Amino acid sequence: MKSFFDAQLSFTEISALIWFLICWGGYNWYASHGEHARRSLVGVSHTYRLQWARQLLKRDVRMVDSSLVGNLMNSVSFYANTTIYVIAGLMALWGTLDQTMGFVADLPFAKQSGKDLWELRLILLIFVFVFAYFKFTWALREFNLLSIMIGGAPDAKFVMAAEDGCESYANRMAAVNSLAGEEFNRGVRSYYFGLAALAWFIQPWLFIGATTLVVVVLYRRDFSSSLLKIVQPD
Repeated sequence: MKSFFDAQLSFTEISALIWFLICWGGYNWYASHGEHARRSLVGVSHTYRLQWARQLLKRDVRMVDSSLVGNLMNSVSFYANTTIYVIAGLMALWGTLDQTMGFVADLPFAKQSGKDLWELRLILLIFVFVFAYFKFTWALREFNLLSIMIGGAPDAKFVMAAEDGCESYANRMAAVNSLAGEEFNRGVRSYYFGLAALAWFIQPWLFIGATTLVVVVLYRRDFSSSLLKIVQPD
């Protein structure tokens, strides 16, 4: 009985898969490393996270800060829970591949392929969302740590009396906040690339085009969006 290990991939199919993996992994690396990453939307947001941490240490009551972290955790938790349902849906789809293949075959420009190749495509899609789930859950743990650091933050009177204003503690809180935000962003990017991976079920060239389009959209939003221009420090 054939399995996805027996899938006969054409040069175009292999090229599309390699291009997808390069774009996915490469963009995640590009957006997180180097001097250019500091000028991105994620990099600029670290400046505001650091300012938030400094202001937090000066406040006697930090209920607002705890509430803000709670809102961030709710957003991440929503995505994590949604990802579980997506993965479950993809696993359920495995049992109905024959019907799905018949539906896609009727679409314009759809390329005919065997069930073994369909299984490989489905495994890729499941892998993308499993990766996203790991990123979201890790972001939750980091936001949990941030809430603990807020609870253990020095008293405001001590902070005002200290010469350095507990700058090192503020830096650590901002760093944890930024790490959590970056993990969350990697999970969200996985959703974008997961949508691109859907195109592989129709046509490998469409897969290549969708992957390229996702990279362009992500780059514009992270490095040249109107929002970035607004929040960019003077």
